[in-house]
Amino acid sequence: MQQTDNVQRSIAKRVKGVATSDGAGVSLTRIIGQPILPRLDPFLMLDFFGSDKPAEYLSGFPAHPHRGFQTVTYMLAGKMRHKDSVGNEGVIEAGGIQWMNAGKGIIHEEMPEQEEGLLKGFQLWVNLPSHEKMSPPNYQDIPPSDVPEVEKPGVKVKVLAGEFEGVKGPVKTTAVAPSFYDVALAPETSKSATVSIDIESNHEGFIYVYEGILTVNCEAPNTNNELGKGELGVLSPAPLGDSTLTLEAKRGCKCIVVLGEPIKEPVVQYGPFVMNTQQEIMDAFEAYKNGSLTK
Repeated sequence: MQQTDNVQRSIAKRVKGVATSDGAGVSLTRIIGQPILPRLDPFLMLDFFGSDKPAEYLSGFPAHPHRGFQTVTYMLAGKMRHKDSVGNEGVIEAGGIQWMNAGKGIIHEEMPEQEEGLLKGFQLWVNLPSHEKMSPPNYQDIPPSDVPEVEKPGVKVKVLAGEFEGVKGPVKTTAVAPSFYDVALAPETSKSATVSIDIESNHEGFIYVYEGILTVNCEAPNTNNELGKGELGVLSPAPLGDSTLTLEAKRGCKCIVVLGEPIKEPVVQYGPFVMNTQQEIMDAFEAYKNGSLTK
């Protein structure tokens, strides 16, 4: 995507995550999927986990089912092992990403591949449109070496999914085509570091800052355009045409930027199942109970 003079996107809402635990007791921060931000179509959940205390992560995420959406695990530090009912197995290392389509049904587990040290990363849930909810499950395990990086003075952008300045990310999805960038801004002089990301028409999204302080669309007359560590910024509504997101940092800053086109369908979610109707949720539970979820 080449930089253009499109409409600038700004921050419509700022959200801080809430401390919680999931799996067998892993400590994490839930950002999307909490009362203040239940979902952000097409994104259902965003968790951030980061601890160097083994007691907060060693229990991991034992075997559990999913249906009707995709799970994304992106590691910043440490290692996580994945196994699933389709026969996939692998280790997600720092800088690597796993993109799993649960589709009609999958049972998987994610367990730390370490007993000490820092474990840090994100898990994102991406919804599926109704015609893809019962699709065959599949799995993409992408090592750090396969994630391209665009580098310019003071800026590094890891392109995990989507495209940035002509560089395409390794994630290939058929039903939903989101963009996922890991952006590092580190001014090389006393001036700030700036990067612009072009956004396709109708795409919504968010920024989550996990290090430092970030200014979004610094020329906008908006006092709500600064994001600090641990804050998520929901982007302003998509205009009719393409738009641009401009990020600036006066000191070192790291964030993820995730964009996608809303599905605009009913969402009925109960735990690990995300469908369009209550009956479909009941069918998923029955399938899991009688052992047919993954058949």
